[in-house]
Amino acid sequence: MHRVSGSGLERSCTSDREGLPPGGWIRNGAPGRIERIEAYFSGHAYDPHRHDTYAVGFTLNGVQRFDYRGQPATSLTGDTIVIHPDELHDGRAGDTSGFRYRMAYIEPALLRAAMADPTAPLPFATDAVMADPWLMRALCLALDDLDTTMEDLQEHQFLADLADALAGRDPSQPVQRRAKPCLRSVERARALLDEMAGETVHSEALEGETGLDRFTLSRHFRAVFGTSPYRYLTMRRLDHVRRAIRRGTSLAEAAGEAGFADQSHMTRQFRKAYGLSPGAWRTLQSRGQTTGENKS
Repeated sequence: MHRVSGSGLERSCTSDREGLPPGGWIRNGAPGRIERIEAYFSGHAYDPHRHDTYAVGFTLNGVQRFDYRGQPATSLTGDTIVIHPDELHDGRAGDTSGFRYRMAYIEPALLRAAMADPTAPLPFATDAVMADPWLMRALCLALDDLDTTMEDLQEHQFLADLADALAGRDPSQPVQRRAKPCLRSVERARALLDEMAGETVHSEALEGETGLDRFTLSRHFRAVFGTSPYRYLTMRRLDHVRRAIRRGTSLAEAAGEAGFADQSHMTRQFRKAYGLSPGAWRTLQSRGQTTGENKS
């Protein structure tokens, strides 16, 4: 966690006029191509400023208020936020408890490459604040876990999902007609993910195996299997973890075997998938085994 310094966040502008926001802090996510942060402010947060990126995120708690495109906006817990490049905005708390939020900063070129139709104009969501489950699903892929560097597949899935969600919020975007999924290519991708579940899988490997570019493959994969390549890979890793735990493998060793960055990374993904920690799951498995033996 980093307290707000005089230079402020790279993509924002804290107040020089009023000094440092009292009690404010900014925590940077693990490094990667996409900058990610979590921050807390009470009272005044930052002066009017512009980004050269899309700034997208959500309010974790509190009341977040800002002026944007000449209008006041208020974001409450669970609301999503979209600030477009070169749009003037500021920030402040809406009550005395302050507000906490997470944001990702995406260069327009990255978003354009991920669009279903890269020749279309960049999407412009007319509302800065919205309760949008589709957009929230995309944001959680990048912002749920700030402590781990985003994997290649994870980043590309986030960009594809974000591009689709923003296009869906822009009435000027052309209606996209989904092409019939290429089943053979998707099956080849699934087989490769099964084979490489314990490794870091790069998009280039899937592109070479399927002949589809990474974003097209991502959309076809979801259409066929109802999930993304990255999510599919994560669940196969967790399958391995559960098998390893049943064999008596330590949690740290299971995390390494399955291809997670470390035990903490594995624990966060396990809890998100199953609603409890690997340690709790191991204990329940042990109890179940003991109960079965007593019954016999």
